[in-house]
Amino acid sequence: MDLTSLRTRYDRQLRIGARPDGPGARVERDGLVVRQTGPAHGWNGVLWSGLGPYDADAAIAAQIRHFRAAGRTFEWKLHGHDGPADLAARLLAAGFTPEEEETVMVAEATALPVHEGLPEGVEIRPVTDETGVRMVVEVHERAFGTDSSALGRRLLDQLAAAPGTVAAVVALAHGEPVSAARLDLQPGTDFAGLYGGGTVAPWRGRGLYRALVTHRAHLAAARGYPYLQVDAAPTSRPILARLGFEELTTTTPYVYEAGAAAG
Repeated sequence: MDLTSLRTRYDRQLRIGARPDGPGARVERDGLVVRQTGPAHGWNGVLWSGLGPYDADAAIAAQIRHFRAAGRTFEWKLHGHDGPADLAARLLAAGFTPEEEETVMVAEATALPVHEGLPEGVEIRPVTDETGVRMVVEVHERAFGTDSSALGRRLLDQLAAAPGTVAAVVALAHGEPVSAARLDLQPGTDFAGLYGGGTVAPWRGRGLYRALVTHRAHLAAARGYPYLQVDAAPTSRPILARLGFEELTTTTPYVYEAGAAAG
């Protein structure tokens, strides 16, 4: 893969030309910033910026004012190739808090193995209704120890209003939900996004993460998406690399709490 060309395409299609990721969300361009403003249970934040050293601070302040007025905690998704070079320091000075850096990894959808074997008694089912969404939420809360009710509301909204833009799956072990993940499908782009992969602790290390990755790769290829992209945590990166994913860039969420004092 030509990673330089793919990075340009990734920025153009998924960041500069981003579409709302769910009902009630809107993507707006504010000068050299592209942001999404949505419901409280959705994702709010800055998707892309083309800033330089002389306009960055003013643009940061403008985004803080916008999301504070909307009463939304928001995230500035800072990518490793974004400018200016000191943008991270400027965000910190303005009151943002960085979360864990992730690696944006890409692969050709048809290049992944067609099928990864599942442990005995495990099956993968599509999530199409409220019962399936409840199982996804249960898996995420058990796997990550966090309240995942907002994820459930967002997924239900997507399935109801735009079912062709998301494909969620859950792995059941003898009827018990033990792993789950989703595939985001943005129309008009070349990239299908892998998100939300989680497995409950007793079932880790048995190949479920790999199986859900390859299962979603097959779904993406069948729907005409040539590439997969994923924001990979350090624990996922080596597994994805063994499956053929390559590193495109990095991304770090910088979070600004709605009630924070202005920087």
